This record gives sequence, structure tokens and C-alpha cells, in this order.
Amino acid sequence: MKNIKLFMLPLVVFTAFTFSACSDDDDTPTPTDNTTMSTTIVDVAKTNDFTILVSALERVDLDAVLMGDGPFTVFAPTDDAFTALLAELEIDGLDKVDDATLTQILLNHVVDGKVTSDMLTAGYVSTMADGPEDTKVSALIDLSNGVMINNRSTVSTPDVMASNGVIHIIDKVITIPNSVDAALANPSFGLLVQALTRSDLTTDFVATLSTEGPFTIFAPTNQAFLDLLAGNDDWDALADIPVAVLEAVLKYHVIAGNNVTASEITDGMQPETFEGSTITINNTSGVQITDANMNVSTVQIADVQTSNGVIHAIDKVIIPKL
Repeated sequence: MKNIKLFMLPLVVFTAFTFSACSDDDDTPTPTDNTTMSTTIVDVAKTNDFTILVSALERVDLDAVLMGDGPFTVFAPTDDAFTALLAELEIDGLDKVDDATLTQILLNHVVDGKVTSDMLTAGYVSTMADGPEDTKVSALIDLSNGVMINNRSTVSTPDVMASNGVIHIIDKVITIPNSVDAALANPSFGLLVQALTRSDLTTDFVATLSTEGPFTIFAPTNQAFLDLLAGNDDWDALADIPVAVLEAVLKYHVIAGNNVTASEITDGMQPETFEGSTITINNTSGVQITDANMNVSTVQIADVQTSNGVIHAIDKVIIPKL
């Protein structure tokens, strides 16, 4: 296992919700009546003026895939969404994006199966974009204020039907998140982000977690950090934790050089963490991590896949021998 660097990241238990249109923007293509649709997702995109999306799909031969049997769910960016992405990336045309990168960006907008409004639930879904070690990148669906993907893209028009699936029109291109992006996108990891970005740390966690990895991250929720603070009379806030202690604790939550999914965890495994010591992982009653002080943390949500690692949300902060 390579001794690379660090950790972190997100997740939260969401409740089921239904899709709803978020706006009636004049720039959003108006779908035709598709109740008797017998055309594919690509055909629907063509008839609704998704010029840049269709051109991009054709360029990397994904149009043939989305004309197949499916079914597929496609979060379809408008032409304005692609134009905004080019401005964000400070490039003057989609032709400046190489085919391999463009393919993965497009696949990050596709979910296997037909997921209509009444089927959508808040939480993480797997897209068709490739993560490390034959995994698929996760996308966060947030229904707390309209329909948001990765706290970035808003669904403006849901449920545009096709013969081989469904399209949901979105206002921004969904870029592929790394561990840092995923943490920032999920408010349930606000305290984790605060800890990782504390100004007096000697380790640049943001830069480290933006590298290729891969990383396996056991990510404490906000409540896990609140419980940690409540358990020490000297700590009222993250700023009260000595910098050396905080750095050691943060490093203790990551396995560097491996993308270990829940299915790959074996009972009693003892991987070395980036902090330098080991943790013990058991999977007889769910996935549980025992730290050096014999405290046990439970994985609440597993297998949140990013471009450079996998995240498992845990309910307690784990502590190394200090």
C-alpha cells in the first residue's frame, strides 16, 4: 500500500422526495409532448435544441450508446450550461477538452435505469463515469431546496420522456468531484471541512486530497465532531483542539493508495492509516472501525465514490494513540 496522503469526506441520511421543476427559465428548452414518445434520448435532445450536448455525444460516440435499449436517466445540460462551463474553465471551446475527459464528463450525467420524478430519492446515486479501480462515480441528490446535484446543478425541467429512458434538464454541467469537491458539496460535513482547512495546520489537506490518490476515507459527520467536543471539558470548538492532535486525528481517518469499497472489507483487517498506525475493521455486524483506544465507530453510509477515492461516512471520530 503506497504511503501517499490524507483523507476526508461526506454523507448524510436523506429521506425520499419527489422531483419538482425548479424554475421556468426562458433559456431552458421547452420539451415537446412525449407521452407517446417513440424516439430515443438522443432524438429528444435533438428536437429540444441541446446543440452542444448532442455535438459532444456524437464526437465521442456516446450518441450510439444513448440510442440503445437502455433504459437510461440523463441529466441534460442546456447550451447555456455548457457555455458557462467553458467560461468557468477559461477555455474558448469544447474542442479544447480531450476526448477521454469529455467522455467521463458526459457519462457523469447518465444513470443506469429509468428514474422518473416519483422514483427519485435524496442521497447518492452511481453515475456511469469511471472512478478508481473499476468503480463508478457517485452524485449527490439534494432535495432540501428544489432538486440539486452535487450542490451545483439545478433541475429546471424533470421527466422529459423518451422511448429508452428519461431526461431531466439541468442548468449547469456536473463536473466530476474529487474528495475535496464532495466534502464541500455536502453540508453534513461542514465541521470536517472546517477541521481540514484550519489555518494553523502544517499539512495542506485540500491540496493533498486533490491529488490522484486513490484514498479510502472514513469521514465523520457533523454529529461525530460535536460528540468529540462534548467528550472533552477543554474543547468547546474545533479551534480548541491542539494542532498536533487535530492533524494526527485527521490523518488517522484515511488509508492511502487504496480504494477499498465495502465489498472488499474483510473481518479483522488492519490497514495502516496515513497517520502511520493501524485501525481494525470488522464487518460481521455492518462495517465497524475500532481505533487504538478500543473505541468503535460504525459506517452509516458506504461507498461514496469520487474521482480519487471512496468515502465511508462514520458516526464517531476515531482517535490514534496520542
